[in-house]
Amino acid sequence: MEKQKKILVLCGGKFAFQSLQALAYEKFLCGVGIGKGNDRTIDALERESEDNIVAFKSFPDKKSLKEMRIWLDEVQPDYIFSISFPFLIPEDVLSYGHDKFINFHPGPLPQYRGPMPIFEVLKNQESQTAICAHLMSSTFDQGNIIFNDIVQIENKDNYGKLTVKLSGRMAHVVINMANMVQFANKIPNRPQEETDAYYFEKPDFTDTYINWKRMGAEEITSLINACNPWNTGADACFQGEQVKIIAATVVDKPHNNKVPGMIISIDKDNSINVACSDDKQIAIEIMSTDEGIVSPKEFNLQRYIVGACFN
Repeated sequence: MEKQKKILVLCGGKFAFQSLQALAYEKFLCGVGIGKGNDRTIDALERESEDNIVAFKSFPDKKSLKEMRIWLDEVQPDYIFSISFPFLIPEDVLSYGHDKFINFHPGPLPQYRGPMPIFEVLKNQESQTAICAHLMSSTFDQGNIIFNDIVQIENKDNYGKLTVKLSGRMAHVVINMANMVQFANKIPNRPQEETDAYYFEKPDFTDTYINWKRMGAEEITSLINACNPWNTGADACFQGEQVKIIAATVVDKPHNNKVPGMIISIDKDNSINVACSDDKQIAIEIMSTDEGIVSPKEFNLQRYIVGACFN
């Protein structure tokens, strides 16, 4: 009987935890490498690795990657799975076996290359996303595709909820891939279609800022969901103060061409209704201000008066 293939996982933190647990349970896991990560996460992974008798190594920065090839030669995995590993794997490490490195990208490829596809698909109001398994190359997210596993996006999904959903789905996808490599002589794959490719850089302030004059109600709420919780909501400005809108819903009611960003009303539940560029409104439910994260009932409503404007 052929010996079971050994899999080493390179990861970036807790997003990979369920996948690691599944691989360890099925006796596939032979090593764990973490890039960056906080001390608590590193300690937890190291303890779990010791308990499961698998190799462990931390790669805190790019310079430390020069130690990776030596480590791989010592552990001798049959395959290396990457789940949100933050660094580009150098060519001298990939030469361990180019068809042995498989990345699991939390977004559809080639359309959503880049470090934060979960933010981008939510911001762009996509109805579905994917976990893409692909062979790794010396360029981020450009290796041959093995498959895109489709995941539906629900109306209530924000960045945090979709991340948790994808983390759980990732465990199933990774186990399926682990089973595939046990029996396949060659992993089926295909080149990415470059005409469909787009690389999204890590979002900055201009990507998370609400442009009231340009953006419609659905676009604004999608941006708010895409920024919650990693950015503590979408950025806005009110009376010279930077604020973040954490939760809001669309109010499908015209505001009769009021100035976009203007507060139209303060409802009985104290939610703040604001005009958008498409003659719809959003009801702001939770915000982060200099006073802290507050619900509408806790707002200093003297500051949020009808006719005042966000900008």
